[in-house]
Amino acid sequence: MQSLESIENWPVPTAAAAVVRADGTVAGTHGPTGHRFPLASVTKPLAAYAALVAYEEGAVELDEPAGPDGSTVRHLLAHTSGLAFDEHRVTAPPGTRRLYSNAGFEVLGDHIAKATDIPFAEYLRQGVLEPLGMASTSLDGSPAKDGVSTVDDLVRFAAEVQAPRLLDPRTVLEAMSVVHPGLSGVLPGYGHQKPNDWGLGFEIRDGKHPHWTGAASSPRTFGHFGQSGTFLWIDPDAGAACVALTDRAFGPWAVEAWPPFTDAVLAELRRWSAA
Repeated sequence: MQSLESIENWPVPTAAAAVVRADGTVAGTHGPTGHRFPLASVTKPLAAYAALVAYEEGAVELDEPAGPDGSTVRHLLAHTSGLAFDEHRVTAPPGTRRLYSNAGFEVLGDHIAKATDIPFAEYLRQGVLEPLGMASTSLDGSPAKDGVSTVDDLVRFAAEVQAPRLLDPRTVLEAMSVVHPGLSGVLPGYGHQKPNDWGLGFEIRDGKHPHWTGAASSPRTFGHFGQSGTFLWIDPDAGAACVALTDRAFGPWAVEAWPPFTDAVLAELRRWSAA
């Protein structure tokens, strides 16, 4: 895909990107797609998928208590547990505010590890990474931010989310649907959003502005970006997903570069489907 080649103009030492269609075929790649990059918060969708595997296996329930008093697994996945950003400190009653929380995902990982009697990184490996053939992906610490992966592996994950084999499609539909609609909150790097919609581990674009996806991205677009200069979005209306990984921290360069890149990818996909 010609649109992917624009990552050559990004002010980063190393970048790789790919687009995978809903049927699992790869529409295009560019850059060292086998290079391992720190994912930062793009780790969260992987951790969330493992949590949903645990749910379908009966190890946990989405509405069972987890985290602060009154909080559940669902609250932790949707950033509504009330836990602070990077501290295990309660700052709001559960379900009342969208407080983006690394701490919440760490509590979630601990909860699943206790429920399954398997360390969370190992549960993620057995439940998600190994079945999908993601041999170059590992979780080396926090389930909120310490994943390491490649574009090639995340293409496999994006294909799975679009056509689930590990989960019931209804579970994935729930994960990409808004949990606790109407809650406002801060989207890190993009300021206060009203509403700041989120699913189960996936951020939902809806009408957010500014945003890291494109102006042409459908409101149903969901995914995540990471402070290590990484992102994964899935646009159901476009029938495709895009992964981009870099080794430069998120900053003004990404705010400027990512939306037009996404718009170019979507435009190229539209031209192909019309041809």
